[in-house]
Amino acid sequence: MSESAFLPYGRQTIEEDDVAAVAAALRGEYLTTGPMVSRFEKALAERVGASGVVACASATVGLHLATAAIGLGPGDFAIVPTVTFLATANAVRYCGAEVVFADVDARTGLMTPETLEEAIARCPVPPRAIMPVHLNGWSCDMAQIGAIARRHGARVVEDAAHALGATTPDRNGVTVPVGGGADSDLIVFSFHPVKTVAMGEGGAVAARDPELLRSLALLRSHGMEREASRFTNKDLGFDANGSVNPWYYEMQELGWNYRVTDIQCALGLNQLSKLDRFLARRGEIADLYDSALADLASIARPVPRSLSGTSGWHLYPILIDFDRLEATRAEIVHWLREKHAVGTQVHYVPVHLQPYYRGRYGSAQLPGALEYYKRVLSIPFYPGLSDDEVERVSEALHDVLAVGGTSR
Repeated sequence: MSESAFLPYGRQTIEEDDVAAVAAALRGEYLTTGPMVSRFEKALAERVGASGVVACASATVGLHLATAAIGLGPGDFAIVPTVTFLATANAVRYCGAEVVFADVDARTGLMTPETLEEAIARCPVPPRAIMPVHLNGWSCDMAQIGAIARRHGARVVEDAAHALGATTPDRNGVTVPVGGGADSDLIVFSFHPVKTVAMGEGGAVAARDPELLRSLALLRSHGMEREASRFTNKDLGFDANGSVNPWYYEMQELGWNYRVTDIQCALGLNQLSKLDRFLARRGEIADLYDSALADLASIARPVPRSLSGTSGWHLYPILIDFDRLEATRAEIVHWLREKHAVGTQVHYVPVHLQPYYRGRYGSAQLPGALEYYKRVLSIPFYPGLSDDEVERVSEALHDVLAVGGTSR
């Protein structure tokens, strides 16, 4: 392997003030269910333009909370694009509902209004939920997807794990933050280390409807209700004088321990204050790659940028015409790692191809997803990359993608 430092496809950016924020939380009174959780929720809601946010242990947890909060269950169907991480579809199955996979645009990997309509046409009954996935940082066309959902009476849960800080036009043509639009019911974010804002593991669900926010908060913590006005058992909830028994709580529905800690939220809150800086640097790196790789356009192109809205810049994927190379994708990945110490990843194996889902639903014909998957490769992309390291990655790509392999 090259003696140069290995460059992974993604990496957290942790600075000394982040370490100090976590240390302060560790010295505080609460390690969990304390004030840092609500502070993080408030700051995130303000940033994404949501009425409220419920923080939780991961985005996978957030998707499960979201599907449970809208009442998804056995006999229901949800539309999920097949180009996504496993969690989007799995959250539907956690609730006992069924998945209908939608195809995606072969160039962007995004579910479109057209592929959504085609999936709805294959759905045995009107879908109960539609779950668009924002990919690589770019948003789906939420104005049109929201209109389709309303026409079919479906709830909308956005998987925005890749799109913190992104913007998109709403139904009125106004550009709004992902998370603050009126075209969906719930929006799920991720704070995994390779995301723009990291908190180790962590997620959050944003919403406008106060009843959905209440349901999310209850389900996050075993379904426990502590609001006295909502108690149903008055004998246990109140003493003989009508005062609330201070220890009392009610489990009114089945929930889970999906809480997030104050330690994680201390890190998340501090990282959130740097979001604009992180986004700006990721945008600069994207521009550098665009310029450096332009002469490879006949064989490798970046996934197209949206003509509307702005990106959350989670990944920088390129679409490579492997059919023109005298090498497979696996060989290219190996050569980049072993010869140049450059890491890559594929986002994602289409979920409908996974053995569990093939066994349950058979083989769907989703050609756009297969074409996208066949060509996509994510290259190093995170704020800590220097300009010199971006150049190093670009030179490595020029080397291993040389048609005919003459430079290898």
